[in-house]
Amino acid sequence: MIIALVVAVNSLLVLKTCLNAPANLAEKTGKAIGQAGNALATVAAAFKQGTIKTSMTSFGTTVSNHTYLQFATISQMERFERSEQKSTGFGYVPLPDVVVTAEAPVTYTYYLDLNDKWELVLKDSVIYVFTPPVKINKPSVDVSALSYEVKKGYFKTSEAQENLKRSIMSLTTLRAKDNLTLARQTGREEVAKFVETWMARSFADGKNYHVKVYFPGEKGPDGVMVDRSKN
Repeated sequence: MIIALVVAVNSLLVLKTCLNAPANLAEKTGKAIGQAGNALATVAAAFKQGTIKTSMTSFGTTVSNHTYLQFATISQMERFERSEQKSTGFGYVPLPDVVVTAEAPVTYTYYLDLNDKWELVLKDSVIYVFTPPVKINKPSVDVSALSYEVKKGYFKTSEAQENLKRSIMSLTTLRAKDNLTLARQTGREEVAKFVETWMARSFADGKNYHVKVYFPGEKGPDGVMVDRSKN
């Protein structure tokens, strides 16, 4: 009797499992389809839902492990010059001018913060990207290759050289701002590639859209207007 009871219970459990299997399978399949639907959302739907910017920021953080998008690097051999006029005899006897120069390779890097204000406009299968202000990392001076030369004078040249050395960082910071136009020209394509890659991976129809990038101060095409007063 005990053996018969065990067999009967096992048969009931097997039958119950078989009856529940289609329901469980349907539930799992439904969840999978729902997740796939979210992953394959269209670009137009994302714009309507207002999730386009959040998706881009999340993608950038996943790819680069931070929210900064470094889009341009410029390496240049820079030449700096400093001219000083010294005097002696309590300031009444002027000495010849002292001119010293320095040369060194300098690397400038430019980036955009994905958490700043971005504007994306969809029109006629084109996504117009208006970036936030460009930010500049601290210029990297290759000190090991730094060389000095006295171009003029012979009094107190070591002092003039030391003054030039102290001013190199501030001079490279000014040069980095001067190179901003060049950074935009070389980096525009990198920003466009980033946005295109993000769209292709995030949306089912992401590859169907062309991307055009505009930096602050640049006007978009007619009919594409954004409020950049807070940028």
